[in-house]
Amino acid sequence: MTRLLTRSDLQVVLEPAPCIAALRDGFRAAVDSPVVGQRIRTDLPFPGTATALIPGVLPGIEAYTVKANAKFPGARPALRGVICLHSGHDGELLALMDSATVTAWRTGLAAALGTHLLAGPAPAEGSVLGVIGAGAQAELMVRGLSTLRRRRELVVHDRDGDRAGAFASRHGGRLLTSATEVAAAADIVLVATWSRSPLLRLADTRPGQHVTSLGADEPGKQELSADLLESALLVVDDRELAAAMGALAAAGLPASAAEATLGEVLHGDHPGRTSATARSVYAPVGLPWQDLALAWIAYQQAERHDIGQKIDLLT
Repeated sequence: MTRLLTRSDLQVVLEPAPCIAALRDGFRAAVDSPVVGQRIRTDLPFPGTATALIPGVLPGIEAYTVKANAKFPGARPALRGVICLHSGHDGELLALMDSATVTAWRTGLAAALGTHLLAGPAPAEGSVLGVIGAGAQAELMVRGLSTLRRRRELVVHDRDGDRAGAFASRHGGRLLTSATEVAAAADIVLVATWSRSPLLRLADTRPGQHVTSLGADEPGKQELSADLLESALLVVDDRELAAAMGALAAAGLPASAAEATLGEVLHGDHPGRTSATARSVYAPVGLPWQDLALAWIAYQQAERHDIGQKIDLLT
């Protein structure tokens, strides 16, 4: 039997704290994975792209995921697809779940973890957090970061004023009129957009500031300029992917421009930020094992509490 988990089902079974813990463990364990995950992307003869992430595997989890996504920037939601969770013993399809929800959770919460690790100690009164692009990933990043450090203030900008206003209202923030205004006001900046040209350059930032960029996850998308990336402590989730289709590719920089991966920071192989006046940037692409880390939590919780519909695809 296969358990079908919709968006509403997933919102019941997922919670930020255990998901962040699973992602933290995953970054440490993924370096020992015997299988390298693949991210496959293609343009379509329509106004969108198709992406597949295979296989999501982690040592210690006897299951794997296959994810298929459609990305249509003009649609709402812009991301649609499915994650298939298979048994590692016999390939049985254990669960079929909404990929947009899992993707938002794993991307946003992994961003919260990376931001917390790289942004340096939070001041006693809390940091000012800036959000550029008030979508689902920013929503989970803000929620996740609130479990890791104190926030003094939140400032928000989105080209969609209504969406920005709703986001600010949910999180007790205030609206600003541009990305550069957000960068000027914030200690930590999250950028999660569909931009195809830099929203922030080195001159828009200041020493000691941290920026997390989530939007540059496929060719042609760019949120941060080359001079900002070159001047900051730059950390990615995978160097080769970042250079092939992520922030490095967009800025014309090689894989060696990334000083570390987040896994290396968590392993203690790289110290991360060592200076209070250094700029830091976290620019992930997104890895298949992250889908498994959260899909496995969702499946276990759904099994425990009998959430979601069970179907037999073989009848």
